Amino acid sequence: MNIHRSLFGIACRVMALSFLMAGTAVLAHAQAAPSVASTMKAPLMLASESASASSSSSLFDTDADTHFDLLAGSQPPPRRRYGRPNYASGNSNADGSEKYTFLAGVGYAGPIGNTHKYETPSYGFQFGGGRNFNKVYGILAQFDYDHFGLQGATIANEQYIYNYCTTADESAGYCYPVGPNNAQSVSSLDGNNHVWSFTLNPTFTLPTDGSLGAYMVLGGGFYHKVTNFTEPTLGEYCYYYCEEIQENANIDHYTSNAVGVNGGFGLTYKFSKFSNERFYMEARYVYIPNSQRYGVTAQNVASSPLNATDFYPANSNRTTYIPVKFGIRF
Repeated sequence: MNIHRSLFGIACRVMALSFLMAGTAVLAHAQAAPSVASTMKAPLMLASESASASSSSSLFDTDADTHFDLLAGSQPPPRRRYGRPNYASGNSNADGSEKYTFLAGVGYAGPIGNTHKYETPSYGFQFGGGRNFNKVYGILAQFDYDHFGLQGATIANEQYIYNYCTTADESAGYCYPVGPNNAQSVSSLDGNNHVWSFTLNPTFTLPTDGSLGAYMVLGGGFYHKVTNFTEPTLGEYCYYYCEEIQENANIDHYTSNAVGVNGGFGLTYKFSKFSNERFYMEARYVYIPNSQRYGVTAQNVASSPLNATDFYPANSNRTTYIPVKFGIRF
């Protein structure tokens, strides 16, 4: 009985030793080879992470290179940088620019050169639209209205002309009045001038980055110039009841038509990166070669014919001025 127990104990010790040796061998093998978990995770690593892993551990160099070479074709492409999207449509050119543009603006109109001797600065406005052929070249059709006052000397000379009277025959007492409608006395003369025009204007947009832009413009077209002389008169205004009011009434006016040219420079500012609306500011030089006419002036009134009708020939003088406009392009 004791012999059997001794044999059974020896057998248990041998089996335990065998299991211990087998476990030791498995553990040693696990340390010498890459784990299944690390092998499964390797294909999920990004290219930048694989480079870092290969430099930090030389033990897995061969296996890691093999895995990434096999999976290189299945990796996603690098992310693209996106700017402003371009949408192909009937309103866009091939380079993404808008085919059509419109503008509206107001500002200042200042006479220069000989025109400044007769007129004073005032206001103006413009609006128009056109076609863009690409990001650089385009053409605009515009209507412009530029208003001017008249110099004090201009008003004084005109009033002198209107009130001038010569005696052809003193014994007969004839007096030949000079002025609009043969007016013999004008006491509170005033006046103004304006030019309206229809022009075609090729534009050249300068290449710039960001929100700030610049362009050059050169154009020409039809210019219509008008000078009005006014005098205060009493009028009647009626709503629920009628009352007398004082208003300026035209007593004389002159017109002149000519083909003129203009040219200038402008700046634009975009409200946002994805917006087509832009604030603009521009200045142009306008030249109108009006046809000079003969007429009555303060210097020749004494020798002028009695049937003269043009008492302001300066309206047909060559005209030059600079309009400065601010507005929106869209």
